[in-house]
Amino acid sequence: MRKLLIWLPLGLFLAFLALFASGLLKPDDRVITSKLVGKALPAFSLPAAASDRPGLASSQLATGQPRLLNIFASWCLPCAAEAPQLMALAQQGVDIDAIAIRDARPDVDRFLARYGNPYSRIGLDARSGVQIAMGSSGVPESFVIDGKGRIVYQHVGDIRADDVPMILERLRDAR
Repeated sequence: MRKLLIWLPLGLFLAFLALFASGLLKPDDRVITSKLVGKALPAFSLPAAASDRPGLASSQLATGQPRLLNIFASWCLPCAAEAPQLMALAQQGVDIDAIAIRDARPDVDRFLARYGNPYSRIGLDARSGVQIAMGSSGVPESFVIDGKGRIVYQHVGDIRADDVPMILERLRDAR
């Protein structure tokens, strides 16, 4: 019995190590998806986040044509990384609106001057209330909104060049 007790700490340590290694090798899905996919956008009306663009209201996203709604922030590095893809989508005729979260107008203006402005309207969500109501968990995130104002697709993270064809297909399917 005494010999068994001597080896018990080593056995417990190895079991803990195996459990830890299995968590590293096969992590759970950590993406939080919105429960509103397939449902209407929550009602909102946001003031303008940029000097040269109007604010944004949910009613403006139910105009009969699908739109891309991008949630971003001027302080977000992945938001800057996705800017070329958003510009490419806008050049292909995609209507893009945005919500800037926890930001200030001068900072948003500087961000857009540096990285480009593909947006038709940009609402300022200073306390992330609309972002949270939409089920968004961070920045950047993008939502394909159908012509009736329903969320039909959520893209978590920055849009990369290889995501552009899929985003275009989701917008076509939303017609």
